[in-house]
Amino acid sequence: MKARFLGVAALAVTTMLTSQVPASAQETLTIASWGGAYQKAQREAWFDVVEKELGIKIKEDTTSGIADVRAQVASGSPTWDLVQQGGYSCPILQNEGIVEKLSPEILAIKGIPEEMKGEAWIGNIAYATVIAWNAEKYGDKAPASWADFWDTKNFPGPRSLRRSPVYTLESALLADGVEIDKLYPLDVDRAFKKLEEIKDDVAVWWSSGAQSAQLLKDGEVDMVAIWNGRADAIANEGAPVKLTYEQEMILADCWVVPKGAKNKELAMKAIEIMSRPDVQARLPMIINYGPVNQDAFEFIPKEVAEKLPNSPANSKNSFVLDNNWWAQNLDEVTKRFDLFIQE
Repeated sequence: MKARFLGVAALAVTTMLTSQVPASAQETLTIASWGGAYQKAQREAWFDVVEKELGIKIKEDTTSGIADVRAQVASGSPTWDLVQQGGYSCPILQNEGIVEKLSPEILAIKGIPEEMKGEAWIGNIAYATVIAWNAEKYGDKAPASWADFWDTKNFPGPRSLRRSPVYTLESALLADGVEIDKLYPLDVDRAFKKLEEIKDDVAVWWSSGAQSAQLLKDGEVDMVAIWNGRADAIANEGAPVKLTYEQEMILADCWVVPKGAKNKELAMKAIEIMSRPDVQARLPMIINYGPVNQDAFEFIPKEVAEKLPNSPANSKNSFVLDNNWWAQNLDEVTKRFDLFIQE
């Protein structure tokens, strides 16, 4: 009887001591993102803030895209708690049911456009597909619309478009006179008909951001549909490149929590912190990506905001790419697009 009492007492003491160990000493959150300078900026702007506020340790890994998330979940024991994904991959993963639904607190965050979030994903950065060109070739005669991109008489020279129907179909419809607020659902037949007009002038269908920038920098093309950050980068290096935010397509990457993530609740808290306007505003101070939370612009200096595609000044004649439409139609339209550029 005495031995049993001592055993119970020892268990109680052990339990009490264990409960007194700070939970933060045990808690680690693993985040996978794109790596490189971008992830380094995320660490400084966001991850350090999350660690301090939650009293946890963030471990980092890198992802190359949607297949990685599928593999993590298929393993039955994901090692990632939070993952960044690009654009339409976010609703695709949601539709496949392999990412966790977000907490009500995240979905209630103000300042983030409805087009940049879903039940199981929420945007974290904003950038844009824009028109950029060789300033030496066109001088003061600057293109200001996708109709100008298609106008090879007044703006002669080789072009480059993305080797994907995403962005490319939108640009074709805008060039054909479709109004921005009436783009979706996309008129696919009309878009391909318009693409026929410029197909012979597309010298290269680019397949990476680096390639699109190099084509313009080397003078291989005179005009290109390009991510704004890529155009800015080569312009800052001294290339004679200009861009316009007119009719820009605003894009958003997102956060997702893989189904079965070990630290799901902690991941949700991290997303909440990184979605706050004051925290969102930290990233553009380090790297040229805009905040998805529009309220963040209250914390961003004017000289920085001027270079962000989704700032109030630059986004007056823009639209947010409809990730949900592409999640539903990507496979079918991509097959048609691949045949189109091979013909």
